[in-house]
This record gives sequence, C-alpha cells and structure tokens, in this order.
Amino acid sequence: MIEASKLKAGMTFEAEGKLIRVLEASHHKPGKGNTIMRMKLRDVRTGSTFDTTYRPDEKFEQAIIETVPAQYLYKMDDTAYFMNTDTYDQYEIPVANVEQELLYILENSDVKIQFYGSEVIGVTVPTTVELTVAETQPSIKGATVTGSGKPATLETGLVVNVPDFIEAGQKLIINTAEGTYVSRA
Repeated sequence: MIEASKLKAGMTFEAEGKLIRVLEASHHKPGKGNTIMRMKLRDVRTGSTFDTTYRPDEKFEQAIIETVPAQYLYKMDDTAYFMNTDTYDQYEIPVANVEQELLYILENSDVKIQFYGSEVIGVTVPTTVELTVAETQPSIKGATVTGSGKPATLETGLVVNVPDFIEAGQKLIINTAEGTYVSRA
C-alpha cells in the first residue's frame, strides 16, 4: 500500500478497480482546512485523463509494472505492432493507447513495453530520439534578432519549435518527455 502523499508523476496504482497512472501530483494547503493532494491522472486502460484530489493519508495498492525490451515494427490501421527482442513474441497494441509515443519512434526503433501481469499497458520511449525534419519554413537571411524560432514538422508528424537556422532534411535530437528540440544530431 502507498499513501497519496508519496505518489509521484509516472507511478501507477490501483483504485476502484482501475489501473491509474499519475501524470502530475502536488500538495495543496488551503488557507484553512487540511492538506490535500491535487493530481492529474490517466486511466491506463481507457486512456482518459482526469483531475482529482485525495487526502494525503489515503492508501492505494501500488501496481507492479514490468518492462521488457522491444522493437517497434510497424503500424497498420488502428494497431501498432511491437516485438519482444528477447523472446521474439509479437504484441499488438491499439494506436489510441500509444498515440503520443508513436510521434517519437520510427519503424525498428528500440522501446520498452510495460506489462501489468500479462496485460500490455503501454510503451516507454527513450528520453531523446533522433528524427529528421520533413518540412519547415526556409531560413530568412539576417533574421537572428528575435531568436523565437519556427515550427518544424518531423518525419513522424511531430511538430516542434526549432531555431531559425534549421532546414528540411536535417537530423535533430528531440527530448521525448517535453517534445522539444535539443540540438542537431
């Protein structure tokens, strides 16, 4: 059992028969009254997100999540296919469950698949990935004063803000946690 005050972003727990992942957690002490935990949560099975509050002393059953190394194979219709790189077992995951993660990975990319018991509940991508710029506005000569950047569409469809000197065809390193440009590869 784990107390609500100990829950942090990324942790998974069980409540009311649901498997829930913590997206954000913060202590809140109103002017008068008891401390509460404000949380943004995601139901792992349905993908729905919701905000809620808990008393810090409320207890939940912490979910044991196992991860296995895998490789992203391909996407067909509404299903993404992955292969366990140790056992060569293949897993079919609905695209709706891994939509955000697919913006950061290409076919044959290494990932980690998360299991709750025998149920596949998600995919973990590396902290940084290398992607190619598919489309961006051309650089304007001498436009270095503002430094605000410009949007660039990457080969996976992800749109990130990049510096003005970046051009189509260049490889970039992208932070997957924040979806931001890090550097040129």
